[in-house]
Amino acid sequence: MTLNDLRFIFNRAFFLTFGKKKLLTTFTVLALCGVLVVFFRGLSVHAGQWILMSLSFLPIFICAGVLLSLGIFLIRIYHDEVKNKPVIYKHIFVKSWEVIIGASYFSIPLILCYLLLWMVLGIFVLLQEIPGIGDFLGVILAFGPFLLNLGSMVLCLLNIAMLFVLTPIVALKGLNRTQVSQILAHRLKGDVFSNLLLAILAVLPLLFCLGMLTLAAFLTGSLCYVCEKPLNNVLQWFVIMIPFTAFLSPAVIFFFNIAAEAHVILQKQFQST
Repeated sequence: MTLNDLRFIFNRAFFLTFGKKKLLTTFTVLALCGVLVVFFRGLSVHAGQWILMSLSFLPIFICAGVLLSLGIFLIRIYHDEVKNKPVIYKHIFVKSWEVIIGASYFSIPLILCYLLLWMVLGIFVLLQEIPGIGDFLGVILAFGPFLLNLGSMVLCLLNIAMLFVLTPIVALKGLNRTQVSQILAHRLKGDVFSNLLLAILAVLPLLFCLGMLTLAAFLTGSLCYVCEKPLNNVLQWFVIMIPFTAFLSPAVIFFFNIAAEAHVILQKQFQST
C-alpha cells in the first residue's frame, strides 16, 4: 500500500460521500440515535454519579449496534457505486434486511460486558457508604473504580474497532460465522500498521466534526440562561441534536466508505502474500 493508494481511496470515498439519498438515510438513523441519547440525558438529570455513568455509556453501546446495521447498508451501496452499478436503495435494503438485523446482535456482548463492569463499580460505591470506614475504603480501593472506568473506555474503543473492521466483512461476506471469523483472524494477524493507518484515516474526519459540533453545543448551552429547569435542558438538547446529526452525517458515511476500502485493499494484500 503506497501513498498513491491512500490518496486514491481517500478521494473516491470522499466524492462518494455526498449523495442526497445516502445523506438523508444516514441523518434519519443518526437522528433516531440522537433521540435515544437525549432521552438518557434527560433521565440523568439530578441522578447520582453511579446512575449517571450507566446513562452516559449505555446509549453509546446501543447506538453502536444501530450504526453497525446502518454501516452494512451504506457499504453495500458504496460497493455498487464503485462498480458503477445502478443503485436502487429499496432493492439493496430488501436484500440486506436479514443481515442488518442479524448483525445488530454483535453489540450485545459489549453491552453485557459494560453492565457487568457497572455492577461491580456499584459494589465499590456501596463500600464507600459504610459508616465510619467508608471513606478509608474509598481511598484504599480507589484502583478498583479506576480500572473499571478504564475498562468502560476500552469497550468504547472496541465498539469503534468493531464498526471499522467487522462492518465491511459482514456487509460483503454475509453472516457466515466461519468465514467472518477467518477474515477477522487474517485482519488481526496481518499488517497491523496498515490497519491502524487506515483506521486513523477513517476516524480523523469523524473526530474533527464531533469535536467541533460538541464545542458548539457546549457554547450554545452556556448562553442559555433559561435552561435551569430539566425540561428546558432536555428540549434544548433535542433541538440542538437535529443540526448536530445533520452535520455529522457526511463524516459517518466517509468512515464506512474508508472501512470498505480498507477491507478490500487488505484482503488483496493478504491474498498476494
